[in-house]
Amino acid sequence: MRGIEGGRIRPDRSIRQSRSTPARAGGFSATDLAVRLLDIVGAAFLLLLMLPLFALVALAIRLEGPGGTFFRCRRVGRYGRELDVLKFRKMHADAAGPRLTLLGDGRLTKVGARLARWKIDELPQLWTVLRGQMSLVGPRPEDPLFVATAPEAFRDVLAVRPGITGLSQLAFADESSLLQGDDPYDYYVERLLPQKLQMDRVYAESRSFWLNIKILVWTARMILLGDSVAVDRQTGSLSVRHQRPDAAPLASLEQLEQSQS
Repeated sequence: MRGIEGGRIRPDRSIRQSRSTPARAGGFSATDLAVRLLDIVGAAFLLLLMLPLFALVALAIRLEGPGGTFFRCRRVGRYGRELDVLKFRKMHADAAGPRLTLLGDGRLTKVGARLARWKIDELPQLWTVLRGQMSLVGPRPEDPLFVATAPEAFRDVLAVRPGITGLSQLAFADESSLLQGDDPYDYYVERLLPQKLQMDRVYAESRSFWLNIKILVWTARMILLGDSVAVDRQTGSLSVRHQRPDAAPLASLEQLEQSQS
């Protein structure tokens, strides 16, 4: 697999210099303006609403052990520009190892495991949404090392702002439990990432204000009611998943890249 060394992924070209990075378009469409307004109003409202929760989480993290309340991870955003994604710290201060969080990951603190289960560690990204680097809804911003494995496949995905929630985030809310085998990196790149990219491309092609509202409603349903969400890889339609089906034949990253050319 291109970009893999000893089970670890390495970049094989610069993301910034990749010919796959979409050129920045001038001006804003009506959809851009409507989505941006939704982001500003929604993020501001949620930040104010959750201030007490933020304070409790910060206190719990600091009381559990040494280390900061937040941590930043480098991700690839719109137009291939890298950004720092802010999260509540969920791992021990001296944690090192895989870039993927695995099921039963020993690096998680007790508080961090609960934050990860309820996705509360992602909430500080609301500030990133207000700053305009992210959106409430959009493709999940990926690690630069994973983007470098298939820059052509990411071309359309990088044309829109990354989001806190989205089609692939809903479909793979239990991602850590899906990583299998002796090498979770290979499994992620070969099996899960192509599916996520396919869904993110569907979103990028059909992005609209009302689609964002629909995804936000399903996200709230997943968090509040515990529903598991199924996403059609071809159409992006959403429904309740009663049981995760056996894996269907998947497109490889190379096939996704070829479909872009």
